Amino acid sequence: MSSSDPDLSRILPRVLIVSRRTVRKNKFVDFVGEYHLDLVVGYGAVPVIVPRVAGMHAMLDSFEPIHGVLLCEGEDIDPSIYDANNDEDGLTPEQLDAVRRLHPSDAAVDHEKDSIELLLARRCLERGIPFLGICRGSQVLNVACGGSLYQDVDQELASRASETAVCHMDYADYDGHRHPVRVLPGTPLHHWFAESLDGDEIMVNSYHHQGVRRLAERFLPMAFAPDGLVEGFYDPDAYSPGEGKFVVGLQFHPDVSVG
Repeated sequence: MSSSDPDLSRILPRVLIVSRRTVRKNKFVDFVGEYHLDLVVGYGAVPVIVPRVAGMHAMLDSFEPIHGVLLCEGEDIDPSIYDANNDEDGLTPEQLDAVRRLHPSDAAVDHEKDSIELLLARRCLERGIPFLGICRGSQVLNVACGGSLYQDVDQELASRASETAVCHMDYADYDGHRHPVRVLPGTPLHHWFAESLDGDEIMVNSYHHQGVRRLAERFLPMAFAPDGLVEGFYDPDAYSPGEGKFVVGLQFHPDVSVG
């Protein structure tokens, strides 16, 4: 090895995060929330931002080595990917129009981001790369493995569980909003947040209008909201804390705060 070659043993872990698109000054701009970058840096890793531009899904090999993937917030996943249109219990066209009016920024599907993130999730599963999906990221993970989503939790779940209905999104108080979740004993999540639990319950922040409907078979649930929505899950076959291996989806936002 020449003196100019890097010592690979000294290179910090690289964690990929896919950007989100917005419009600023009449131009598309890619961005990642600073709190997600802080989360990666705080654990001693280097955040590597993957731009969600056209064709990037075919260039993922250029980001090797990949030591971890963090997928976070973003638009709704294209429902055709999980065959929502053929779901007999799904939303009517009129209900879908109402959802789009209520959540315009979320309901604007980003096909390129979908493609990149689904490929990354499957690559992590195939190669044993640590994966954490937060909010939309947990939904991507579930869909990548054959699971499905509620297209709108209020319309599809709250209407059937009115006595245990939960507010999963408060537009007036994004980061301050909290609701309880029940964490299942014996799960990694119960271990991670043991000091914050009140019995088996914890108050969490969330802002989402979709969520896991059918959990993919390879996953086990770790937490539920009072309305029955899965708030956390993991792949038990990929979980090896001694080796730093995990594949986890969290619908709530531990990156904002838990407690």
